[in-house]
Amino acid sequence: MILFQDQIVEKSSIHISPDDRGYNFGDGVYEMFRVYKGELFAKEAHFARLIRTAEAVQIQLPYSIELLEEKLNSLLQVEKIIEGTVYLQITRGAAPRAHAFPLKSEPVVYAHCNEVKRPVHIMKQGITVKIVADIRWLRCDLKTLNLLPNVLAKQEALDAGADEAILHRDGLVTECSLSNVMMVKDGVLHTHPANNLILHGVTRAIVLALARELELPILEEPFTLDALRSADEVFITGTTVEVTPVVAIDQQKVADGVIGPITERLQEAFELKFLS
Repeated sequence: MILFQDQIVEKSSIHISPDDRGYNFGDGVYEMFRVYKGELFAKEAHFARLIRTAEAVQIQLPYSIELLEEKLNSLLQVEKIIEGTVYLQITRGAAPRAHAFPLKSEPVVYAHCNEVKRPVHIMKQGITVKIVADIRWLRCDLKTLNLLPNVLAKQEALDAGADEAILHRDGLVTECSLSNVMMVKDGVLHTHPANNLILHGVTRAIVLALARELELPILEEPFTLDALRSADEVFITGTTVEVTPVVAIDQQKVADGVIGPITERLQEAFELKFLS
């Protein structure tokens, strides 16, 4: 079952127009929610980002956030999802193909959910990454459907035998193909500032708040690839990865090549506050 417009229906009954601007131009916005204990996690932050992105690209949400939340909760109940994800997408709708905004179109709402377990083993074991040039546009803070550069970066990492790509612009680290990245050096937590060059990750913000509660020093400033390679700890944050350590960069170990103490403290703080 899926949510289509404002109805929960069988997926097989839905037909998307080939003139949908999401198909032709990637002209749409999306959000990915984590589900814990049958409930949307950090829903206020996700809905706020959805509203911000929709306003920035001038897509009128077809109905209220309150009704949208109600429909997503109904979908979760129908699908009996206790631990998983909800993907929500809203396009500008169908119209004859032209770059200019159509004079008249109806936004198309689509959502589905999946059962997805927490990646506990990977969060303890860690992942490997490959450094990849950041070739995306200059509004990475907007969560739009234009993800081909992210897809190519992810595939480049996979083809090299790595799990994820860490992106950089002229030697300055930005984020990853589908997550944010942080590093620790001499007890200080470093991460790129939340400007137009990175997605303002919901989990990123949560982890920074947890770090402040733990009284960890934080530096939200761009850092170099050389700094990344010499870090004491590196980890990624994201809706589906939570706080996952990076143990090797371009086949070179990060410090001892195992999860670091600050990464572990943040994982424990996340579990204690939200999952216990």
